[in-house]
Amino acid sequence: MNIDELKKLSKAERLQAMEALWNAMLHENGDMATPEWHENILAQRKKNIENGRASFISLSELKASRGQ
Repeated sequence: MNIDELKKLSKAERLQAMEALWNAMLHENGDMATPEWHENILAQRKKNIENGRASFISLSELKASRGQ
């Protein structure tokens, strides 16, 4: 299945497909390596929090800031 075929599916069908893929991956043997770029982003975010340049907000605060 390619991206164009996926775009033709309804939102519910895409969510079902995503859930099926996720469940299939959960049951595979072996670990999936975390990409180095992901480790770098997480390390930078942690550093920003520790240095006071970033902070956490609640989900309700996030939704309110986006008008939801």
